[in-house]
Amino acid sequence: MKPLTPSPVSPWKIILAMAFVVACWGYSPTGIHIGLQAYDPVHLALLRFLLASVFMAVVAIFKGIRLPSLRDLPLMFGLGFFAVSLHHVAINFGQQGVSAGASSVLAQTTPLFSTLIARFVFKDRVSLWRWGCVLLGLFGVLIVVAGDHGLGSIDAHGLLILLAAVSWSLYFALQKHHTGRYDGLTLVCYTVWSGTVLLLVYLPGLADQVALAPMHVQFAVIALGIFPSALAYLAWAYVLAHVDLSRATMTLYLTPPTAMVIASYALGERPTLMIVVGGLVVLASVLALNLERRAVVVQAVRV
Repeated sequence: MKPLTPSPVSPWKIILAMAFVVACWGYSPTGIHIGLQAYDPVHLALLRFLLASVFMAVVAIFKGIRLPSLRDLPLMFGLGFFAVSLHHVAINFGQQGVSAGASSVLAQTTPLFSTLIARFVFKDRVSLWRWGCVLLGLFGVLIVVAGDHGLGSIDAHGLLILLAAVSWSLYFALQKHHTGRYDGLTLVCYTVWSGTVLLLVYLPGLADQVALAPMHVQFAVIALGIFPSALAYLAWAYVLAHVDLSRATMTLYLTPPTAMVIASYALGERPTLMIVVGGLVVLASVLALNLERRAVVVQAVRV
């Protein structure tokens, strides 16, 4: 019998890192809602990632990262555009008319759009099971959007949250197909920095909003810049270095309920029954997608 090799990393460290990621990303919708009390959506995104960029620069100085090759600069800016610029501007505009709880559920639709991108962009074969999961998830999205403010008040804000999810899917697709040459820390740093550079077009007027914002909003935005935008990405990179992606993403299903709990205490939000039901439908569809992928991997290993 082959002896078991002990893991060099404590499972508790991985569990704590996963819990930290869920808590940080669960706070993000609430932090955005507080930030929007004093900042417009584009300035909030810029200030958040200016703070994150400074924090990541300090980490990079102490940890050390390699310089990207010139041929990879367009790729880095592509990653920054989809993961930072487009994603966060869209989600900030969307949350002007969507509750924090509903926003956290809609943001979890990324795997559904990843499936569509795999089919129509990369021409991957998509099984009937996965098509069914996508349709079920989109039905759940409709329930969440309708349940947030009622069927008669459906507008573009929910669509903007979905655009943010599509943007995140495109980021993952680029990362998966083109970035095997860089470690997790290096990739996170250049993604954050390049996305922040693209957001600098919104710099005019930022200083005035910073000067006028109340202190509780400033603290919320600082927390957004440090925790969901920097530390959570570092913790996620640590988790992915030690845990299979399909297993790690299972923990992210805890993000929407965490976001709802935080929003209930910080914002006084109470999710409606339709949001809860729609959220369960969305998460069930995403879970089913991941289970099918794991089954394919296991079958391939056995063959």
